[in-house]
Amino acid sequence: MSLPARERALAVGALLFNAFVFGVSWWPMRRIEAHGLHPVWTTALIYAVGVVGVLVWRPGALRGLFQYPLLWVLLIGAGLNNLGFNWAMTIGDVVRVILLFYLMPAWAVLLSWVILKERPTTIALLRLLLALAGVAIMLKSPDTPWPLPSGLADWLALMGGFMFALSTVMLRVLAAVPGETRMLAMFAGGLLTGTLVGLSGGHLGMIPAPPPVTAGWLGLVAVLTVMFVLGNMTLQYGAARISASAGAIILLSEVVFSSVSSVALGAAEITPRTLAGGLLILAAAVLAARAPRAA
Repeated sequence: MSLPARERALAVGALLFNAFVFGVSWWPMRRIEAHGLHPVWTTALIYAVGVVGVLVWRPGALRGLFQYPLLWVLLIGAGLNNLGFNWAMTIGDVVRVILLFYLMPAWAVLLSWVILKERPTTIALLRLLLALAGVAIMLKSPDTPWPLPSGLADWLALMGGFMFALSTVMLRVLAAVPGETRMLAMFAGGLLTGTLVGLSGGHLGMIPAPPPVTAGWLGLVAVLTVMFVLGNMTLQYGAARISASAGAIILLSEVVFSSVSSVALGAAEITPRTLAGGLLILAAAVLAARAPRAA
């Protein structure tokens, strides 16, 4: 059933707002890091608020984490997805990071094959090859013999996209689990992985401990937390009223928001290699969004 024009416009606007929030989140993350708080700890703090919110709203959701063991796969996947994305966007070239992250539809083909036993069609495999070709072009520099990640930001972006794909597949596996329990698992993942990586990195001297609380970084974390919560709320609103294929294409505007903002503020550089590889990755993502579910 088609939506009234006004409601459809609101749904599209909601998805665009979500894309905007996550597309420009690199800027407050970098401002927070400038105050001495590492993005790993920022991630843990943001999702700690989410955990508290869900438990206040639905206290019984906690029992579900122990009733459905597969929720822990979702918890780890969602946690590493958010951790990888936030950390990579803070330290890397923003355009490069967001494009590598959007290899997610390609990973989803492979994970659906392994976990859901959904044998990919020829078209799906061609999309996978298209996306991988884009990554190879981006990663292959003149001074390297192979197209390999060139630094921590590249590895984090690739890991984040893979874990995002794992999370989407696990959400399908766990479709019968109450929504609040799945939400708690995803928020708890950000809190748990952020805390564990922060403590481990601190022990190894790689990640500094959180600095003393100041109004500067605490205020930025509070604002970013509110924006992430609003972003997730608008995603739920828009996704429930727009077809999955249309919604996926609208959410690709995140690449536009991140690219324009980062280039304008000097946090990214669009090289011919990045542009060529990125176009192939985005083409694969658009084709995946427009394809029937079985393809």
